[in-house]
Amino acid sequence: MRQLSALDAQFLAFETDTNVANVAGLSILEGPISRDELLDLVEERSALVPPLRQRIMQVPFNLDHPYWVQDDTLDLDYHVRELALPPPGTDRQLAAQVARLHARRLDRRHPLWEMYVIHGLQGGRTALYTKLHHAAIDGLGGADVLAAFMDLEPHPRPRPREAVAEPDLAPEMAQMLLRTGARLAANPAHLLRFLAEAMPYLDEIPLLSRLPGAVAVSRATRWLARELKISDGREVPQLPKLAVPRTPFNGPVSAHRRFAFVELPLDEVKKVKNLFGVTVNDVVLTLAATAVRRWLIDQDALPEGPLVAGVPFSLRGVEGAETGNQVTLMITSLDTQIADPRERLYAVRDSMQRIKDRFSLSPARWLRHLSESMPAALTGLADRAAFGLVAQTSPPVNLLISNVPGPQLPLYVCGRRLLAQYPVSVVTDASGGLNITAFSYNGQVAVGIIADRAMVPDVWKLTTHLREALDELMTFT
Repeated sequence: MRQLSALDAQFLAFETDTNVANVAGLSILEGPISRDELLDLVEERSALVPPLRQRIMQVPFNLDHPYWVQDDTLDLDYHVRELALPPPGTDRQLAAQVARLHARRLDRRHPLWEMYVIHGLQGGRTALYTKLHHAAIDGLGGADVLAAFMDLEPHPRPRPREAVAEPDLAPEMAQMLLRTGARLAANPAHLLRFLAEAMPYLDEIPLLSRLPGAVAVSRATRWLARELKISDGREVPQLPKLAVPRTPFNGPVSAHRRFAFVELPLDEVKKVKNLFGVTVNDVVLTLAATAVRRWLIDQDALPEGPLVAGVPFSLRGVEGAETGNQVTLMITSLDTQIADPRERLYAVRDSMQRIKDRFSLSPARWLRHLSESMPAALTGLADRAAFGLVAQTSPPVNLLISNVPGPQLPLYVCGRRLLAQYPVSVVTDASGGLNITAFSYNGQVAVGIIADRAMVPDVWKLTTHLREALDELMTFT
């Protein structure tokens, strides 16, 4: 019996017809693959990925967070589907189909995933689109799910049968009510723990940092802790005041999406990294900043100040190996206002280093304690109300940018070589209608760009601008 964490449950709670919490991967395979082959593979290996065999069980009246329970009637025929693109089967046709699939909510009466075999791509290729709910998995966890279905060689030896884990059985009603009562009693303790740990850092917590007086309270609390010698005395780096400007991709998102993808050579990214003494992540963020800058200039909408980006940061290895979402969100300036590409790269590096230094001195558990401090019955209402409010007033960030490292060797699915692996992520009212996510695989940085259909109608221009941004930095090597 496994209960969703408060953070996992929030991904269910905020979801509406427009704020859809799907995360996915688009795999491009060499050669054709049949649905029957994929069904056999999924049936063989789904036991390695517990979320594929679990569905949501709600607590009566939503008084507590839901449970994951074993679905003994798992219908792979429902979950594994196929379709074909009309000729000529271009990348843009594929991206348009993925955008349509990604915008659809998953049916909570079933395990929260779907897999599509997509035929008809140019060059005899096949696409595999795998969608899961964010309540079940985060970015790195999604990579683990895909890895369960991939091999290091085209014809691997049969894997030894894994020991069958104990199924997550539905709790008895009495047990469920006891756990619910215990959680309700613990809510105030979680709130106190959150306040004690997070008060000195309110100025960097999304949404809370926008409250009047949050920065002053944070600084006063840090000063008092030093004076009373109840902190370790280390000076916490000050964060700049990040004013979130209005852009064309901020506001309430619609129920429709656009998707585009591009590959960039990882060796070129590393050449830039080595030349300027930065990290791969710094280069990826700078490429995104440059691409967005050029797109905003095309729209005659470039703000005078920097944009504010949300950068997901994995907590795996920080707080123990738990299932579900182990992620927090760092907020950083994205210096789109800087014209010189080298200065822009250094500014992004400095902003990220300041955030990392601050993060290393502050607790990693704020979001969890804040989530656990709220009664579950109120969480959904609060989340949806907060999303609607920030979309109409002042969003906490302009967009999300993420960079996930992946394996640097070829992988295979049902004997077909994996040519590329593109991430497909989330856009919401609160995070903005644009999300740029990168995943490195076998010498390439595969970038997936998901956007609100109306806010960014020419999403493919961003892929062109990403390539131009890397070429621009490569001229200095």
